[in-house]
Amino acid sequence: MTINLTMAVVLAVLYSVGFYLLMQRSLMRILLGIVILGHGSNLLLQTAGGPPAGAAMIGTTDPAQMADPLPQAMALTAIVITFALTTFLLALAYRSWTLLGHDEVRDDLEDRRIQRLERRLSESEEDGAEELEKEATQ
Repeated sequence: MTINLTMAVVLAVLYSVGFYLLMQRSLMRILLGIVILGHGSNLLLQTAGGPPAGAAMIGTTDPAQMADPLPQAMALTAIVITFALTTFLLALAYRSWTLLGHDEVRDDLEDRRIQRLERRLSESEEDGAEELEKEATQ
């Protein structure tokens, strides 16, 4: 099975744009990134399924000419998951907009506190290592 170069480029663009939007701070951009990644995943699964073929039912076509039903089933599952995640993110963005007046994701204060604590600990470990080196050389 070979993949068409055009489909490979389209998949690369969809995944690139989707991941770029996913890294933004606006919930609407994150939502669009999830939707674009979902479309890219569906296209990847359908491309991996191969060319169109006969129905996957015994007795209707020759078994050698039947289509593989697994990529189709996985694409349907991906559609459902993308739809569920889209509705969840839409509700989250709406809630953020009504409470805060914007949909920007802010930094977590607890994360910043932990980062400062880790930075202080690493600095104190470096100071302790320098003191040990001085004592060893004396």
